[in-house]
Amino acid sequence: MRLGAPIFDKYESGEEWALLHKKYGYRAAYSPVNNKDGLHKKDEFIKAAEKHDIIIAEVGAWCNPMSPDEAERKKNIEYCKNQLFVADEMGAKCCVNISGNLGEPWDGHSEKNFTKAAFNQIVETTRDIIDSVKPKRTFYTLEMMPWMYPHNQRSYNDLLKAIDRERFAVHLDLVNIIKSPVRYYNTPEIIRACFKVLGAYIKSIHVKDIFMSQEMTTHLTEVIPGKGNFNHKCLINEVRKLDENIPLMLEHLPSKEEYTEAGDYIKSLF
Repeated sequence: MRLGAPIFDKYESGEEWALLHKKYGYRAAYSPVNNKDGLHKKDEFIKAAEKHDIIIAEVGAWCNPMSPDEAERKKNIEYCKNQLFVADEMGAKCCVNISGNLGEPWDGHSEKNFTKAAFNQIVETTRDIIDSVKPKRTFYTLEMMPWMYPHNQRSYNDLLKAIDRERFAVHLDLVNIIKSPVRYYNTPEIIRACFKVLGAYIKSIHVKDIFMSQEMTTHLTEVIPGKGNFNHKCLINEVRKLDENIPLMLEHLPSKEEYTEAGDYIKSLF
């Protein structure tokens, strides 16, 4: 299984970067470069990753290509294209973003996000990004979110069909769609349903956990893996049925120590 996480230690070269991943038992990595880095730096990290058998899991394109501000929207779409180009150069498993918010903040919710117009805009925008770059080695993906498309496996499948591009695929973040007590207590069912519908398209997976307090009304909080109710063993079993090289990427933890704790927990389930 390909576990990965951010690296907190300082490094001066691609070789040092790769050796740090091996030190922590990571066989997948977040991209160490972006669209502002030169070809020499990209080549250095590509060679180091290949030498040490590290997969570049994803290049983030985190921005709002659905911004209601036209200038901001155009700038963000251009950024997505640039990051997709980097992902293709790096041979990353995917370039990932959210679909975007028709309101503010960039990753928040809006009454317009579940409209047919929003769906159509996502289709048009995603096609534009992919068609402009024409990636050969990577895929553009959208992370599922609780308050915008795609928000479950069915809406993601609807987008796969509507966008209709070979280089559009799936980035899976299952904790993001645990958004009710019913779903909280049925994570194996949700995991299996997502893999049944989307499995063939999955390129990278975020690994997190979630905890529901007893406070009214419903309060769901992201926590370190192993401290919540998410069934990571079920997730790992579903990944094994597909491809054990799919990256499982830890995220959103504040310290190296917590990433080490989370990594040890996930590796104990392999």
